[in-house]
Amino acid sequence: MRQNYTRFALRRTGQAVIVVLLAYVFTFFVISVLPGDPVTSTLRNPDNGFTEEEIARIVAYYGLDQPLLVQLWGSLTRFVVGDFGVSLRSNLPVADLIGDALPSTLALAGSALLVAVVLAALIAFGTQVLPVRYGQGLLRAFPSLFLSVPNFVIGLLLINVFAFGLGLFRIVDPESGWATFFAAVALGIPVSAQIAEVLITNLDHASSQEYASVARSRGLTQRRLFTRHLLKPSALPAVTVLALTVGELLGGSLITEAVFGRSGIGSIVQRAVASQDLPVLQAVVGLAAVVFVVVNLLADLAYPILDPRVDIEGNRKKGVPVIGDGDAAAPQPASVSSSASAIAAASPASDSPLKEEASIV
Repeated sequence: MRQNYTRFALRRTGQAVIVVLLAYVFTFFVISVLPGDPVTSTLRNPDNGFTEEEIARIVAYYGLDQPLLVQLWGSLTRFVVGDFGVSLRSNLPVADLIGDALPSTLALAGSALLVAVVLAALIAFGTQVLPVRYGQGLLRAFPSLFLSVPNFVIGLLLINVFAFGLGLFRIVDPESGWATFFAAVALGIPVSAQIAEVLITNLDHASSQEYASVARSRGLTQRRLFTRHLLKPSALPAVTVLALTVGELLGGSLITEAVFGRSGIGSIVQRAVASQDLPVLQAVVGLAAVVFVVVNLLADLAYPILDPRVDIEGNRKKGVPVIGDGDAAAPQPASVSSSASAIAAASPASDSPLKEEASIV
């Protein structure tokens, strides 16, 4: 099993590296086919103050006087070793610009991810535990509501209420704790909608299975059934959705930073687009691809550990999801011939689920 997982991890890692390189190559060619020569026109802009000697040195560095494939190879080799070039706007190393802004963006994205996971878990828990008359139906409508409201609208409302109204944070200090928290809330609310919807759907399915009915008949409360037997199998598809939402977090963080006035990657991208600073844009796109691919790679590697039924060799077996296949996105409990095995399948981590449930009655 360990050897199989090692081969699976190496194969997935190799695929991830190929995806990152292809994303960078695609970005390079998209920029290359743009009309005109933005790099040279930026260098010769009198406002930037480059001398002819500096322009010649930069052109030689980027290989702009060489064929396109030679430029691609040079750009790709520099990207692999972490050399992102020099900003055409500030004449500073791109790596330094990104390194100064990255901590702020990571703090915002990480906080937003935590807010999204906690909010989605609370909504999903409420839909399973609360009676219908106590707002369960309203909770089920929250994901659709969250998904329909853009994060910049939520951000403006939070600023109006908690900054201008209650004075919990100041716009002139966007890096403070409260400002970061409310920016994370604005970014995390729309992201939580997808996670909550997947959790609710899979919890409803798991709750209707035979092992859940048997557990209820033996006196298990709905809350204990949720925490001990329904949550783990239902949360597995949410791992995939959680990894896919990283792209939304990266894109949404750029907008949220602009709304809250934070100095992160978003402000760098905004200035790079306005000044056609292509080395900065290409570096940001490449790093975004790396982050997205790495997070999804970690999700792929974690899935076989969380769900032993996942076939990492890619061989189809009845009732066994294959990693990367549609079945793996919504794993179903394997068919069982008895109530005892049904409960055991629902809670593989329990030492003896039947004994545990029998002790309740």
